[in-house]
Amino acid sequence: MIRKFKVAALLALMLSVLAIPVSAQPVALGPEQLDRLVSRIALYPDPLLAQVLTASTFPEQIPDADRWADDHSYLHGEQLAKAIQDDHLPWDPSVLALLPFPSVLDPMSRDMAWTRQLGDAVLAQRPEVMEAVQRMRRKADEYGYLVGNQYVRVARYPGYIEILPADPAYIYVPVYDPVVVFARPAGRVAVSAAISWGPPVWIGTFFVPFGWAKAGFVWPSHEVLVAGQPWRREWITRSTYAHPYAWVRPVEPRVERHEIRRAVEARRRH
Repeated sequence: MIRKFKVAALLALMLSVLAIPVSAQPVALGPEQLDRLVSRIALYPDPLLAQVLTASTFPEQIPDADRWADDHSYLHGEQLAKAIQDDHLPWDPSVLALLPFPSVLDPMSRDMAWTRQLGDAVLAQRPEVMEAVQRMRRKADEYGYLVGNQYVRVARYPGYIEILPADPAYIYVPVYDPVVVFARPAGRVAVSAAISWGPPVWIGTFFVPFGWAKAGFVWPSHEVLVAGQPWRREWITRSTYAHPYAWVRPVEPRVERHEIRRAVEARRRH
């Protein structure tokens, strides 16, 4: 009787283990695949790129964040930061950090296959992802597209290129076609017109809780920095890793304390 009980218990344990969903590590991408994957963001300023890479590892949060950012796009600066706090938004700080950038969240939300693949690569192949970014930057630099201006400062070092905001308080999102800027100019292509810039996004001290203080990279050692500290979330630690942000996840249920954009626009039409 006891033996039968032990056998039954063992079978139950085996069945319970088999019932646990196992998420295998994604197949590693090769250099050319990674180059294509990062091409649309490789020329982002380093602080913004760091937030995009980390946020992509939470793809399930991106669509909701995109909708919230679109509905509250009339808010900026301190008002936006206060709305994020007031609404008890439950997402990771790296996702919250992108709420001032609807133009960044929108393509991430519209192309979830790309966002998931990027997030998986960041978790499983972070050094290779960062090397791909540098390869694409070197191409754009070689072909004359990557230049410093009133929006960004381009710093070239042995082995890597930094792209930093000209004014750390303002982030400009570059708009470009990867097919153009990572290829040798043909004919009379106006190199200077290949990259345009979105409006300035003011990142003041009120966004520090979302990791914006000293966000960027240590390129030689393949470190992503968020809030001035290494971000080391990896595939095997993705469900347990907690970055030491100053931000504290709200325990209250999510609420809506502000008019959404649709209501604002409807009132303006009347």
